[in-house]
Amino acid sequence: MAKTKDTTFFENKLLDFVTAQDPMLEMMQWVMNRFMELEVAHKTGTEKGLHAENRTGYRSGYRVRRFDTRLGTVYLSVPKLRQGGYIPFFVTEKKRSEQALIQVVQECWMNGVSTRKIENIAKKLGIETLSASEVSEINKGLDEMIAEFRTRKLESEYPVIWADALYEKIRDNHRITGKAVMVIKAVNLEGKPEILAVEPMENESEETYSALFRSLQERGLEKVWLCVSDAHKGLQAAIRNCLPGTTWQRCKVHFMRNILAYVPQKEKEMAASRLKLIWKAPDENSARELKNSFFAEFEKKYPKACECLEEGFEDSIQFYAFEELDSRKISSTNTLERLNKEIRRRSSVVGIFPSTDSYIRLITSYLLEYTEDWQTEKAYMNADSIQSQKEILFNAA
Repeated sequence: MAKTKDTTFFENKLLDFVTAQDPMLEMMQWVMNRFMELEVAHKTGTEKGLHAENRTGYRSGYRVRRFDTRLGTVYLSVPKLRQGGYIPFFVTEKKRSEQALIQVVQECWMNGVSTRKIENIAKKLGIETLSASEVSEINKGLDEMIAEFRTRKLESEYPVIWADALYEKIRDNHRITGKAVMVIKAVNLEGKPEILAVEPMENESEETYSALFRSLQERGLEKVWLCVSDAHKGLQAAIRNCLPGTTWQRCKVHFMRNILAYVPQKEKEMAASRLKLIWKAPDENSARELKNSFFAEFEKKYPKACECLEEGFEDSIQFYAFEELDSRKISSTNTLERLNKEIRRRSSVVGIFPSTDSYIRLITSYLLEYTEDWQTEKAYMNADSIQSQKEILFNAA
């Protein structure tokens, strides 16, 4: 079969890429250059070097622009126009999270983090050099979007919210401290997940949690059916005082870890398999029977574990009261734990953040992207089930 002119051209280009020092980076740069030429040709009404009576603009040479990507740093020859500016679409549409991560590295550099550490981080990101002007340029657009997201108006009613804290090492007044950042995820009446809050906290206490819930209320929150979290005393108190009428569900996963802390290591797996059956029971009565069975078998052998189970059991089975909702999704904070794990995986490239603002900027950028994706994906919970549960709660009230 005879080769076409286009086939021969692309084969030659591929050979050029294969022999390059960084084939993927070279390939990406070539594609970006082609995109720019096509985009400018569309703007001017004709291709480079051709005359046309119906042209709408004129070229005026090129300017060099550095572009940091996850594959590495490239230097683009951006076409200039005589009238009006031109910025390539792939530059303006660059992901916020990628901008935020680059900004964190740049800010680390400016705040005196060790050169070796910065070089290691930059190497992982493929960034060649860092400058203060780029930090300022990136921050301006990011901070506006992040501030808008964190202060946006909320719906008045949410069926379920999940609350959990992330901990990261952050520089504060020349000291490295472990700081908590509370993330609150919710599902709305349409079954779509949302991030309601990303708030730094000096410590986990009733006062800080209460301030957080009051800020949500100032943004429009009025009613929450169920709040799922671990058993932090301050968080429990804040829910009781700030969210009256809200049921608190103790995360079954955290609770089981608390119980297993009183079981010898060699028998944890066996005890865990028995405990899991309690919260997998089809209804509340069955769960109570399984709990009693666990007591009968292990009360003398693991008295502290059974005491812990007895103390927190009622709070751990509140999800049974919401029978129309998927119990697997409302009995634990697993949905938030998975999200936090993904954030930690991405933030681990930085290690120690130069400031609280830089950390908030990074994780909020990721969460903002997740939120946008969730709006176009299948609902996390069935909207009809939520409506049925609302009718049950309304009739009961």
